[in-house]
Amino acid sequence: MTDMQAKTPLILALPKGRILKALRPVLHHTGFEPAQDCLDESSRRLRFPTSEPGLDVVRVRSFDVATFVAYGGADIGVCGADVLMEFDYPDLYAPLDLGIGGCRIAVARPKGSGDEEPPEGRSRLRVATKYPAIARRHFASRAINAEIVHLHGAMELAPALDMADVIVDLVDTGSTLRANGLEEVETIAHVTSRLIVNRIALKTRPEEVGSLIERFRSAVAQSARKGESI
Repeated sequence: MTDMQAKTPLILALPKGRILKALRPVLHHTGFEPAQDCLDESSRRLRFPTSEPGLDVVRVRSFDVATFVAYGGADIGVCGADVLMEFDYPDLYAPLDLGIGGCRIAVARPKGSGDEEPPEGRSRLRVATKYPAIARRHFASRAINAEIVHLHGAMELAPALDMADVIVDLVDTGSTLRANGLEEVETIAHVTSRLIVNRIALKTRPEEVGSLIERFRSAVAQSARKGESI
């Protein structure tokens, strides 16, 4: 390790929102604690020190964690498998399923449209989604040409406003779909959150990065043994 590397802290990228809340028991069992306001969603800070010398945390949008790690802005991070599927960065290694943030990527359409031609029976479909790559691959495997309407939110509105035939979105309980007159018709993939690592960081700082991976692995096991909701 060079002197510069020794003085440069490792950066752990954590996602804002529900995954960060679910991650709290795991973080506790790692033995290091980020600054108190890191877990406070009202904090405007984006980078935080931790109780571990040589480790800082950055808190970013969940969809951006993989990009921060892939491009070297962070050495290690936590993000959903949906993000990994969408971007498929070659510079990322995902050594650990954290078992938190369980949900699914699903296809949904307006209720009552079951008597119409099903999606798999059509050659072309307009799809509203924030997952254009996943949606294209999924429908292409069924010989369907998916015209993508790329949205970052409120996908549920698109079918009712004649913007799309179906949506592809992340689904947990399905309550948002039902509240907006949609029904889930197909599950593309089940999703949990993963620990991800920048491959270059793993090669250049193997002891530090490897130690952090093992601490997360141990923390997941401890949380599971204690029956904590992670």
